[in-house]
Amino acid sequence: MTTWTITPEPYDSPAATALWRAYYTEVSDRWYLLHQGRRTDPAELERELAARTGAELTPPNGRLLIARYDGEPAGSAGVRLLDPRTAELTRVFVHAHLRGRGAAQLLVTAAESAARDLGAHHLILDTRGDLTEARALYARLGYTETAPHNTDVYAEHWFRKELLTTC
Repeated sequence: MTTWTITPEPYDSPAATALWRAYYTEVSDRWYLLHQGRRTDPAELERELAARTGAELTPPNGRLLIARYDGEPAGSAGVRLLDPRTAELTRVFVHAHLRGRGAAQLLVTAAESAARDLGAHHLILDTRGDLTEARALYARLGYTETAPHNTDVYAEHWFRKELLTTC
């Protein structure tokens, strides 16, 4: 029987680095194909990967979670504190050939738990209009669309979820 496991991992581990490359390549290619009819320029990809390392997903103010399918790295989700009560969900990704097997929901649920452990009372995120699968996932998991909370050039939809905290 094939199973999912989700564990915290350093942002610069080989598995995390490979997943970040796969995630960024996919979302970047989708954007460029939609808007410019081309794939991401390899030099641009390398610049962005170097500039966005994921170091903000390091304890004590962040976490990176890696999903493995039968032990193989298959997806990721990260959270980072923006202030003592607000965490941001980022880098939610599952390899395309493993989608539809429940990993995204497991990753988001684990990220919510990690955000609570960091002290967050709510979780926010942004996504693009063409990432319809992501928007459907967040809505299904109880996130509500809100006003913009950042000025990221690629952000087109903003979501928020109140986290139940235990005292």
